[in-house]
Amino acid sequence: MIDTAIIPLKEHFSSLDDPRAQHRIEHLLLDIVLIIICAVICGADTWVEIENYGIAKQEWLETFLELPNGIPSHDTFERVFARLRPEQLQQCFLSWVQAVFNITDGQLINLDGKTLQGSYERGGKQGIIHRVSAWASQNRLVLGQQKVSGKSNETTAIPKLLKVLDLSGAIVSIDDMGCQTEIAAQIVAQQGDYVLALKGNQGDLHQDVQQSFDHAHSQNFRGIEHDFYQTQEQGHGRQEIRRYWLMGKQHISSVLRTRQS
Repeated sequence: MIDTAIIPLKEHFSSLDDPRAQHRIEHLLLDIVLIIICAVICGADTWVEIENYGIAKQEWLETFLELPNGIPSHDTFERVFARLRPEQLQQCFLSWVQAVFNITDGQLINLDGKTLQGSYERGGKQGIIHRVSAWASQNRLVLGQQKVSGKSNETTAIPKLLKVLDLSGAIVSIDDMGCQTEIAAQIVAQQGDYVLALKGNQGDLHQDVQQSFDHAHSQNFRGIEHDFYQTQEQGHGRQEIRRYWLMGKQHISSVLRTRQS
């Protein structure tokens, strides 16, 4: 792990600006950042869990980190991380990701919103931070993260997050918050493909698409270019069958125009 991941990590994060006063530094910034990254990769969700991870893995961490005063406390992790410049931190992280990970053709990237645990500002003056993250699903790797002030702003954060990702040959899936023509156009412009969830909050679009598929089913798809896929899974004492039908956009548009006329 040290040869393939830790050394690149140290190289790509060494340019981070340290926001602390030099005379009060007890723990090196690079040590703090690398412990956080390693802990989060291993499933840590809170600052306390990050501290516990550091204590449990201290012997291993000392093989590549200096740790002059041991493992920082959870308060130190939180305090230092809150003062880092988010844009600079993200650029360092993306630089490392691009160095150790290549998105292959057909790679699935999931974009989703998630409320951060324990993200209230002290004093309760700021609400829960909402984030939009991009994941390379096959490798379970975070490719990028964009912080937003509320869930309604995901539509403005998604284009910013897409902009910093290399989407060439990738398939981007987004929940219904990302079902926007501008977002789809951006993915195509970045040479990617997309799968966008569609729910009933898009005006009449959901109903129109549903009616198009109902019409195709009633005709048993005669003369309609389509694909079909079925999966079967068994578990917990039951069998689950999922069936998928796919029709081209041209046919759906044709059905809608016919119905509207």
